[in-house]
Amino acid sequence: MSIKNYALIDQLSVDFDQGFTTITGETGAGKSIILGGLSLVLGARSDQSHILNKERKCVIEAQFNISELSLQSFFEQNDLDFEEDTIVRREILTNGKSRAFVNDTPVSLQILSELSDHLIDIHTQNQTRSLLEQEFQLEVVDQVADNGNLLSEYSVRLKDYKAAEKQLNQLKAAKEEGESDRDYKRFLRDELESAKLYAGQLESLQEESEVLQNVDQIEQSLAMAKQTLGADDLGVTELLRQVKLALSSIAAMSTKYHDLSERVNSSLIELDDILADLEDLQSSVESDPERLESINDQLHRLQLLLTKHKVTSVDELIEIKSALDFDLQHIDNIDQSILDQEKLVGDLEARLCQVSDQLHHSRQAMIPKIIHFLETNLSELGMPDAKFDLKLTTGTSFLSHGRDAIEWIFCSSKGGTFQILKKSASGGELSRIMLVVKAMLCEHQNLPALIFDEIDTGVSGEIANKMGGIMAGMSKNMQVIAITHLPQIAAQGNHHFKVYKSSDQNKTVVQIKLLTRQERVEEIATMVSGSNLTKAAIANAKELLN
Repeated sequence: MSIKNYALIDQLSVDFDQGFTTITGETGAGKSIILGGLSLVLGARSDQSHILNKERKCVIEAQFNISELSLQSFFEQNDLDFEEDTIVRREILTNGKSRAFVNDTPVSLQILSELSDHLIDIHTQNQTRSLLEQEFQLEVVDQVADNGNLLSEYSVRLKDYKAAEKQLNQLKAAKEEGESDRDYKRFLRDELESAKLYAGQLESLQEESEVLQNVDQIEQSLAMAKQTLGADDLGVTELLRQVKLALSSIAAMSTKYHDLSERVNSSLIELDDILADLEDLQSSVESDPERLESINDQLHRLQLLLTKHKVTSVDELIEIKSALDFDLQHIDNIDQSILDQEKLVGDLEARLCQVSDQLHHSRQAMIPKIIHFLETNLSELGMPDAKFDLKLTTGTSFLSHGRDAIEWIFCSSKGGTFQILKKSASGGELSRIMLVVKAMLCEHQNLPALIFDEIDTGVSGEIANKMGGIMAGMSKNMQVIAITHLPQIAAQGNHHFKVYKSSDQNKTVVQIKLLTRQERVEEIATMVSGSNLTKAAIANAKELLN
């Protein structure tokens, strides 16, 4: 890991090897700063206050060997280049904004956090309190029981069930709302239906009304036109016949005369047709007061409908009627839709119950093994009388992890009463319990690294020695790093780093150093006796290291 321009770190680079690594340093030396830098590169939120020199960006990089983690599919799904030695980089710019990269490909913080969940587990002092939460207690049981596939199936089933249940509720609400609107919608639909709507209806009725209102004027105009065209002596048609007769006598003399004669003949034919149409129209025109009244009634009704529905055309009224027909049909059919949806919800609920029952049986079967592991290992940590009872109860509600709730009941001494952890375990006991839980989980998790930040709070002496032994045992399967104040734990590391501050006239910076054998002796002796190194402290440190 390398850190540049972060908090009190100007520039720092450190390689963590396999096995068990311990990190020590005085209170305030900057161990939490290094851990904070690691948290940032793993996806924690950042701001401008993290930058040491405000004129330069902060850059934090961490390299992980992921060759045995089966993460190829994750990289493919997120369009990332897979590398066995994967580099994660976080940059905090001078304006406070940040960028994240995986193998030089920009990624969102969400993707970075998802990847981090597969890379490292950082256990802080605050996270020990999570042991008191039922959700974490249930997660422990599920991981040990290897319930990952069942939980994934349950999650999918729960999502489908909730979606179907939501749709069912919407149908029921639509039915309730629809029933209150049904009569009104049916009235509107029937009102439109009685108007016998058709395209162009308004224009057609207006035209017919106009004709019926002006019958006398129409008859007079048609009669005058007919008289003008068809009078026997001076009618236009008769005069044009005379013109035709005059031209026909010279038509054979020239094409010009012939063409002109033909044009006159065509006009005469057209005038004869017009005259015939005039006669037909004149015979069809008659006064009909009852029809006029009926048309005006229809026009009045149409106008009322247009105003009522706030539209301007009959076509829009037809569309409204179609929509009302659809709504009424939907309302009439909604009962069957509700029955169909209720069956679907019932089927999904039955499958969900089946999966949650499988989860329950898997958890219940694993509880005795978990209790045995906890009690056996806590006995090695100075709690020989510690007893557990993991109470698993099943409710009727579908929760995010099934229908189960769990309560870890604990008794630390002979003859004591069982109580929930929150009421029965001290801080030192919680630290030991959490360490044993982590040791149990590491056998079921495929993580390359686990960091303990002062999990040894509240213990000392031989108990601390035993806790260090457990962490050293865990490091055979994964990389384990422990930040500690206890010499008994620090001495058991395969590698030992010291965090310290150095100052000059301008600034104070945090540094980290891999200790040599002799430096480890001195550091552990200092942890035993303080800054005044005695021969006894040196001897004690060597004994611890041996």
